[in-house]
Amino acid sequence: MTTETNSVLNSVKEAFAPVTEAFTKLQNLEVPEAAREFVKKQAEAAKTRAADAYAGSEKVTNVIESAVAGSVTEAGKISRNIQQAIYEDAEAFFSGIDKLASAKSISEAVEIQSSLLRARGEVFVSRAKATTEYLGKLVTDGAKTAQDNFAKVYGKTA
Repeated sequence: MTTETNSVLNSVKEAFAPVTEAFTKLQNLEVPEAAREFVKKQAEAAKTRAADAYAGSEKVTNVIESAVAGSVTEAGKISRNIQQAIYEDAEAFFSGIDKLASAKSISEAVEIQSSLLRARGEVFVSRAKATTEYLGKLVTDGAKTAQDNFAKVYGKTA
């Protein structure tokens, strides 16, 4: 029975040998230099466009902040932070494409992609923490301001 099992196992191995060999060759497949250069140039052009869009959004935010005071200043800060996060994400994305374009094999590309995903996850956690702290501060400051305003109103009437 052991001989039969080994025979079947060997037959299966022989049947899948071409698939295994093709998969091994595919992992080490070289990406042509021209394709890598094309992707790099396109990523660089996209980074430039993202930087231009970011600069334009900064100008719009400055105009809004100048035109209105008070709580809008806080909205401007929030808008600026969101714009900064979007810009950083775009830069990270295009830098990631640039790094991926440098990969000479699929296994190297998978390794780079895993590293990029891990880094983006860390950025997400950091932003979530900063947002929570910021919103907590806004609520606290807003409650204090409301309390002070109530004290001024009721202090004058009493």
